Amino acid sequence: MASERILLVQLADIGDLVLTTPAIAALREAHPLAQIDLLASEQALPIVPDGLVDRQIPFIRGESSASHEFFSRRNLRMLPLLRAQQYDTIVFFHHFTLRAGVFKFWLLAKVSSARRIIGLKNHNIGFLTDFVNDEGFGTLHQAQYWLNLVALLGASSCARPALVKREAMPSNMLPTAGKPTVVIHAGSGGYSKARRWSPESFAAVARGLQKQVDAEIILVGQRDDDGQLVENLLRQKPTNLVGKTTLPQLADVIAGADLFIGADSGVMHIAAATGTSVLSIFGPSNPDAWRPWAVGGIATVLRSGVECSPCSYIGHRIGAREGCAARTCMKLLRPEQVLEAAWQALEAGATPVAEVPRPAGAPTRPRTERRVKILGLPVDAITYDRWMQRVGKWIAAGDRAYHVCTVNPEYIMIAQRDPIFFNILNRADVCVPDGVGLLWASRYLGAPLPERVTGSDGVPLMARHAAEKGWKLFLLGAAVGIAERAAEILREQHPELIIAGVYAGSPAEDEEDEIVARINASGADILLVAYGAPKQDKWIARNLPRLEVAMAMGVGGSLDFIAGVVPRAPQWMRARGLEWLYRLLRQPWRLRRMLRLPRFALAVLRQAKAHNDLSKETV
Repeated sequence: MASERILLVQLADIGDLVLTTPAIAALREAHPLAQIDLLASEQALPIVPDGLVDRQIPFIRGESSASHEFFSRRNLRMLPLLRAQQYDTIVFFHHFTLRAGVFKFWLLAKVSSARRIIGLKNHNIGFLTDFVNDEGFGTLHQAQYWLNLVALLGASSCARPALVKREAMPSNMLPTAGKPTVVIHAGSGGYSKARRWSPESFAAVARGLQKQVDAEIILVGQRDDDGQLVENLLRQKPTNLVGKTTLPQLADVIAGADLFIGADSGVMHIAAATGTSVLSIFGPSNPDAWRPWAVGGIATVLRSGVECSPCSYIGHRIGAREGCAARTCMKLLRPEQVLEAAWQALEAGATPVAEVPRPAGAPTRPRTERRVKILGLPVDAITYDRWMQRVGKWIAAGDRAYHVCTVNPEYIMIAQRDPIFFNILNRADVCVPDGVGLLWASRYLGAPLPERVTGSDGVPLMARHAAEKGWKLFLLGAAVGIAERAAEILREQHPELIIAGVYAGSPAEDEEDEIVARINASGADILLVAYGAPKQDKWIARNLPRLEVAMAMGVGGSLDFIAGVVPRAPQWMRARGLEWLYRLLRQPWRLRRMLRLPRFALAVLRQAKAHNDLSKETV
């Protein structure tokens, strides 16, 4: 196939290009005589081994968005050169996630004049001639997606190691041999600093390794990483190579080490490709998509296990690229845990150790209730009785904290624009249908819910059950004094009720540790959080792994209702689903929020139409 001319396109950064090398190697093996050219980031291209492709074509990345970068003067000058090559095939190693970015790939396909256009197929893309269905980020590892793409050209899709170019560093810049060598990268690349673990935590791990195993610590990365901050925190100075290596030299330094420790980054993917044992720390980013591709090597993924992690690149959505301000998913991973994993890895020899704890966004347990998906979000077909039964089982089991979300149409519309909230609702243990609009939507979609289950009615019901069964409640949030007043009224109604604690606090990240400690010390079984949505559910999701309660639930304004600060609608209005109208009449400022309701209805109508259209196509 000597005349075949293939253009490979990978415009993302270093780590993405490293994860593409298994596919490139498989393609080269299948077509040794083909002309294979690679269009990739100028910054990342030096990591590609010599001979893997025939020609490297640099794409210039800058500070602006990828779409703007593409239309820079230097990149536009590249287009006539691509046209002149008259490629037969073009392969895009990209998810076509953003509609705005699809145009540049379409333009590249047109300019290349390729007859075969290969990529991942989703609803955003229509110009591919050959494709693999895009099942979403994390359904397959990125490297496996790309192997599956080149399989359309006859290459093997079997997993194989990534490849990186190596170049020796001057020996006088490296520590002397004889001690265990640990490379630490205290950075995350320029794409998202939310992925970074703190320099204080890295320094604590380095100090532990220096003390316990007399390790030589080598710091690597770019100058805008946190390597210098780590060095400043160490009494026993490390070898600092931050900003002093080329990518091939960096690969060679890591290849000569006993262990690499770092967060999700391109440097981590280089480390995995060298065969060195890797400890990778994941928080906001998706480990199912980007865990170390260490085929035949050692790779340990470390996560704190908070419910809202990962929050970026889930399903077909980019999500919260910069995570949240609290960064609890990274903070809860303690240096002692990483240090313990490091000792295990140093002792493991060539035996692979840990894997990702669980698939991103997947249920942690079998569901016992039917769930209805409304605009991509789950609503449980649960009744009050079934809910109370489940709470009793959770308290009796005492195995962990379970998260209950009260879901209404307004929350569903908020979640469409808030990826963190969207992910939390999808991962919660139970999502009760708190909104008459959900009953209408479920009927319209052909999967009716049995009844409306509200937090406002659920809290008094739960208090009654708690008084009867000895469950202990903790009331968190609301305005100062409101939770105390609500607790007094609930005790008057149920003299046997145990209120383990009451505290207003706030959802601010700097109060989390103190509030969690207060709740755990109280011995409460049930935590009711009144910070308003979505703050209350984000707070619960961030702290769920360390809460020693059986159930945590956001209750919105329920404590205000119980305390009598805000009156509820009359029973006849609640029975007819008009509670929203009562609240609007009393609080006209809610009008802007209520405008989400007609948007919700229109979105449900579109969902039903799309489902019917798909059913017709299937038939």
